[in-house]
Amino acid sequence: MKIKKKYNGLVVPSITPLTENYKLDHEAVEKIFDNIFNYGGVPFILGTTGEASSLSSDVKLDFIKLATKLKQPNKLLYAGISSNCVADSVAIAKLCADEGVDVAVAHLPAYFTLTEQEIKQYFETLADEIPLPLIIYNIPATTHTSIDLSLLNELSFHDNIVGTKDSERNHERLKQSLGLWANRSDFSHFLGWGAQSAHALFTGGDGLVPSTGNLFPDIYYKMLVAADNNDEQAALALQRHSNMLGDLYQSKRLLGGSLAALKSLMESAGLCQSHMMPPLQQVSQPDAAELRQTLQSIITQENLNLPIYQ
Repeated sequence: MKIKKKYNGLVVPSITPLTENYKLDHEAVEKIFDNIFNYGGVPFILGTTGEASSLSSDVKLDFIKLATKLKQPNKLLYAGISSNCVADSVAIAKLCADEGVDVAVAHLPAYFTLTEQEIKQYFETLADEIPLPLIIYNIPATTHTSIDLSLLNELSFHDNIVGTKDSERNHERLKQSLGLWANRSDFSHFLGWGAQSAHALFTGGDGLVPSTGNLFPDIYYKMLVAADNNDEQAALALQRHSNMLGDLYQSKRLLGGSLAALKSLMESAGLCQSHMMPPLQQVSQPDAAELRQTLQSIITQENLNLPIYQ
C-alpha cells in the first residue's frame, strides 16, 4: 500500500500576476488561489513559474504577506527562497516563517558551476539555518546543473530536508528516484514534469507541481484521485488532457516564452493580466489571439471546464 506522507498532493506553482506598473495584482492572486483551492490544491509561490528570479524584494514580500493571509486552515503554503546569495536565501526563509509560510523550496544558485561538495554544503547550510522544512528543487533548465541522485539521497536523511521537487525531464532519473523514496515516510517526491504526472503517481510519486494547474487544477486533482483509486485508465485520460494543454503554451517556446503564453491564456479566463516582469515580455497580440482560439477548440473538443472570472 502506498505511504501517505505529510508533504503530498497537488502543489500548484503559482504565476506572479502583475499590474501594468509591475506591482503585485492582489485581485488576481485571490482569483488564482481560489481556483487552486477549489480543486484541493495548495499554492507554491516565488518559483520558476512565478518569475521569482526577476522579482524585486518588495514584490516578493507583498506576495508572501498576501499569500499567508489567503492561506486556508490546515493547508500548507510553499514558497521559493532561492537566490545566488546564501544569506539572502536564509533571510527570505526566515521572513517566510515569520509570516506563516509552511515549507521552503530551494534550487541551486545559477551562476557558478558547483562541485558536488559545494552542492552538498549549500543545501546543508540552508537546512541547518532556516526555520522551515526544506524541499530541494532540481531544475537543470535554469541552474544548468542536475543534482546527482546519490548526493540527493544523502541529503534526504538530513532532519530538515523533507522532499524534492524534480523538473528534470529524464525517464531513468524518475525511475531511480521513485525506487529510492517511494517507501520513505520521511521524504517526499514531487514531480514538476507534467507529461509524466500519471506515471509518477502510479509508480510511487507523492505529489505533482504542474504549471498547467494555474488554469486547470481540476485535471491534476482528478488524476490524484484516480491514482488513489487505482484507476489507471482515468488517470491516463487526464494525462492526455494535461499533455494537450501543456503543449499549447510550452511547445516550441523558450521557458520564459512559455510563461508569457500561460499568462496570456490565464488573462483570457479573467484570472489575471498578461504583464511579465522584465526582461521577459508578453506574447504578441496575434499570438495571444491564436492561443485563445486553440484553447477554446480544446475545451470544446474535450469537454473541459475552464474557470471564467470575467
